[in-house]
Amino acid sequence: MPGAVFTLQVPTGSPWHGKTLELIELKWFNSHAVGFFKGVPDRTAAEGLVKAILWIDQDSDEQSAEEDAWFDHQLVGLDVIRDGEKIGVVRQVNHMPAQDLLVIEQASGEVLVPFVKAIVPAVDITAGTMTITPPPGLLEELPESDDDEAPTAEPPAEDTPTEKSQTE
Repeated sequence: MPGAVFTLQVPTGSPWHGKTLELIELKWFNSHAVGFFKGVPDRTAAEGLVKAILWIDQDSDEQSAEEDAWFDHQLVGLDVIRDGEKIGVVRQVNHMPAQDLLVIEQASGEVLVPFVKAIVPAVDITAGTMTITPPPGLLEELPESDDDEAPTAEPPAEDTPTEKSQTE
C-alpha cells in the first residue's frame, strides 16, 4: 500500500544501513511486483538494495477482522501437533490459487499440508502450536495391501429358462 514504511535489513557497510523506505507505488510487470520508493530515483540506486530485507512494523495489539486468520510470520515456526505429539515445524506458507499450503518439516523431510479447517482444526499462536488431523497417507506412505490382485467380479447368474407360450 502506498505510504507503507519499511525498515531495511542490509549489511552495516551498505549506504542504506539504518534507513527506511517509503513505498510510492506498486506495479505488476510480467507477473512480478515492482515497488517504487521515495529516495530511490532510478535503477542504479535500486541495485544497492538487491537482497535487502524489508521489514514493516506491526501493531502488536492489531487484531485481524477475520476470525481464524493469521499472518505468515505468526505461523512459521509453530510446532505441529498430531494425536498429542509434536511431528514437525511449520517452515513456510505457500499461497496457491485453490488454497494455502503449509510446508511442514518433519524428521523424514518436508511435506505439504493444505491449510484448511478439516486438516488444521486448531492454531494456538500463544502456545506456539498448530494441531493437524491429516487423512491417511498425507504424511506417511500407506502400506500396500497383501492382495495385489484386483477383486474379481462374481460370474453373472445363469439365466433361468423361460417357458414357451402355450398359445401357439
